[in-house]
Amino acid sequence: MEPVLIVGAGIVGLTLGQALKQKNIPFEIYERDATPEARGQGWAITLHWALEYMFKMLPEETLARIREVQVDPDVARNDNGNFLFINLENGEPKFKIPPSVRWRVNREKMRRALLQGIEEQVHWGRRVVGVDVPLGQSEVKLLFEGESSVTGRIVVGVEGSRSIVRQVLRPDSFDNVPLGINFTGVAVDMTAEQIKPLRDMDPLLFQGCHPPTGAFFWFSMLETPHVNGTLGSEAERYRAQICMSWVEKGPEDKVAGTDQARLENMKQRAQGFTPFLKHVVDEIPMDTPVTEIKLADWECLPWNNNNGRVTLAGDAAHAMTMYRGEAANHGILDAFQLMQNIEKLYTGAATAQAAIDEYEQEMRTRTSRAVRLSRQACQDAHDWSRLDETSAILTKRAVVGE
Repeated sequence: MEPVLIVGAGIVGLTLGQALKQKNIPFEIYERDATPEARGQGWAITLHWALEYMFKMLPEETLARIREVQVDPDVARNDNGNFLFINLENGEPKFKIPPSVRWRVNREKMRRALLQGIEEQVHWGRRVVGVDVPLGQSEVKLLFEGESSVTGRIVVGVEGSRSIVRQVLRPDSFDNVPLGINFTGVAVDMTAEQIKPLRDMDPLLFQGCHPPTGAFFWFSMLETPHVNGTLGSEAERYRAQICMSWVEKGPEDKVAGTDQARLENMKQRAQGFTPFLKHVVDEIPMDTPVTEIKLADWECLPWNNNNGRVTLAGDAAHAMTMYRGEAANHGILDAFQLMQNIEKLYTGAATAQAAIDEYEQEMRTRTSRAVRLSRQACQDAHDWSRLDETSAILTKRAVVGE
C-alpha cells in the first residue's frame, strides 16, 4: 500500500501518525527541521475537549507519556478547570469561564512523547517545496528541496500556519490575515516567593484586560520544582509564561526589534496594573528573550483536493489566534476525523474522493466558525467595554463553539 505522506512533525502531524499506526495504515512524516531539538515548540497548550478524541485514537502508553508532561502534575490531580479573567487595574476576578477537564502540557515535551514509537517514520531535514498530482493517476508526489521526491496515496499538510501545502492548494489566497494586534511574551524563572501571588490567583493560568488601555495579560505555569528537578535544592525554581498584547493604533505600538526594547515596552504597559502584577512584570530580568507572535488567521477557505489526494489539517487548514485556547484541540480532532476517513479509503469502504470530501466538509464547517470566534475573542480581550458573559473569549470551549 502506498503510504500517507504527512508534512510536518508538530503535535497534529505526530498525533495523526500515531493514530494511523494503530490502524496499521502506512505513513511517513516529513519535517523541515534538522532535528527534534532544532527549535522550541512554543510554551504550553491546554488540552480540553479534544481529550475525548485523544483517548480514542492514541495507545495508553502514549497517553501516559503526555499525562506526565503536564506543567504541574500536582495541580492536575485536583484541578477544578477554572479559567479566570481579571480586571488588571484592581486585580479582581471579573469572569470565571465555565470549567472543563483540562491538561496543561508543555508543547515541546508533548511533541517528544508523541515521537516515541514512530521515530522510524519521521524524516528530519526534508523541506517540502511542492506537490505533484499527475492527471489520471491515484498517487501523489511530494517534492523536496534538493530535487528529491517521494510518492504516496495522500498528502496531508500539517506544517503550521505558513504551510507550503496550503500555498499549493490556494496559490491565490494562502496568506494569513493580520489582526492589527501585537503580542509579545517571555518564559521566566521565579522563586516560590515571586510566583506565589500569581499562583494564588490560579495555580495554572489566568488572563485579564486593563480597562483604561485595553492591554491584555496572560500568565501560565511552565514548570514547577517537582517537574524541573530543583525541588528542595538551593536552586529551587518555578518557570512561568508571561505574555501581553495590545491594539496597534500608531507607530509607537509596533513591536521593537530587540529583546530589551520589547521588554521595556511590556514593563511600560504594565505601569497601570494592580501592584502585584506590575511588580511581576517589573521584575522580569532585562536579558530575558522576548518572543513576538504575529497575530493573524486563515479561515479554512475551500480548495481542490485533487480527487482526495491532497488535504490540510491543523493550523495549515485553519490558523486561529490563541485567545480561546482551541487551535490544538481542533487540530487533534482533525487527526481523529482524518484517521477515520483514511481508514475507509485503505479498507475499500470509500473512494479517496469520498473519504477526503467527508473529512473536509466536517472540518471546514467546524473550524471556519472556530477561527471567527477566536478572532472575536482576540478583539474582545482588548476592549473592557465589550466584555460580558456572552463575549467569545469567555464562553465555554466546545467542539462547536457558542
